[in-house]
Amino acid sequence: MSAEPTLDVAVVGGGIVGLATAWKLLQARPGLSCVVVEKEAEVGRHQSAHNSGVLHAGLYYRPGSLKARLAVDGIRQMVRFCRQHEVPHEVCGKIVLAADASELPGLRRLLERGRENGLAGLAWLEPAELREIEPHAGGVAAVRVPEEGIVSYPRVCLTLAELIRGLGGEVRTGARVIGLVQDRGAWRLTTTAGEIRARFLVNCAGLHADRVAMLAGERPAVRIVPFRGEYYRLRAGRRSLVRHLIYPVPDPAFPFLGVHLTRMVGGEVEAGPNAVLALSREGYRRSAVRPRDAVEALAFPGVWRFLARHSRMCWYELRRSMSRELFAAALRRLVPAIGAADLEPGGAGVRAQAMTADGELVNDFAFATGPRAVHLLNAPSPGATASLAIGDEIVRRWRAATGQPATEPAAPRRPVAGTA
Repeated sequence: MSAEPTLDVAVVGGGIVGLATAWKLLQARPGLSCVVVEKEAEVGRHQSAHNSGVLHAGLYYRPGSLKARLAVDGIRQMVRFCRQHEVPHEVCGKIVLAADASELPGLRRLLERGRENGLAGLAWLEPAELREIEPHAGGVAAVRVPEEGIVSYPRVCLTLAELIRGLGGEVRTGARVIGLVQDRGAWRLTTTAGEIRARFLVNCAGLHADRVAMLAGERPAVRIVPFRGEYYRLRAGRRSLVRHLIYPVPDPAFPFLGVHLTRMVGGEVEAGPNAVLALSREGYRRSAVRPRDAVEALAFPGVWRFLARHSRMCWYELRRSMSRELFAAALRRLVPAIGAADLEPGGAGVRAQAMTADGELVNDFAFATGPRAVHLLNAPSPGATASLAIGDEIVRRWRAATGQPATEPAAPRRPVAGTA
């Protein structure tokens, strides 16, 4: 049997970010030989499919951060992509509301931050204006974010895989990477489906990004700590309570956004997620425990420092995970008419969150560059929204690492107008 040819690039991870990156690479250099390696039988099986399907516009993120820049660019790219390739989506707009007067200063800061990040059409809503848009919403004021929306990210993944193949790339599923070594100027990837040689390695492994980086000889300063997010759905007769996306003002003392209400592309209304430490990196059920994942998480000093720093909120999140009434009570701050009887079980996702040994969550997208390699070590929400822009960023880093000529800068893009 002849030896495997040496490809130009191997992308580890067939989620939305890995697929977007491969597609961008193939467009950046026609004739590039590129393979996406995915351990599951299908692409987009983990974070790309287990999320609320929201198109995030960049309201929350620190101005000047990668998250802010790539989220704003990413949502506009994603909406154009969905329109061009007929992916189900809707630019329906989002409402971020202050439940009481104590949240008004935080809401005003969000409005200022969104404007600084370049979001279009942001508007402050007084109660009467809010009720015109969301008749059942509570709160004393809100900010409307018209560019945000909803999308089928699984369909985006399938479309990207088709486009990659159409450009001569390859997507290999059922191929878990179990070894990475540098061999004669190239990477040799040992997978459960055979060996691959590639001159350049891109690690977009999501929930396993730190492990893939370590296989490649890196010693990342962060560890992926999995947090499970659990969802409910409004029963069919109560979906009319929500017209758009309804979000709370985030608590600055806690690193997650809090439960929210999301109208899905299929017409359902999803409520959640909470955030609880998971004992399996792919633990979509409360009972899921994977010994290796559990031992790694509980042996990591950062986890204990995080839990100690946020003990009150973590305990509340755990209690809310076990109580439909507590979950409903959190939702009533957004829509007072919601009761526990209106909720039925939904799905769950696991967030791949990078954490330092000090127990600090990494808030921005984080990259590491090694010999002939780029590792994406942190890409939680809005990673799916920003995936095409993240792909552009990885292409830029690939060009810099390999001496590829840069392309001319793209013309400024016009904002995507939202509809109420």
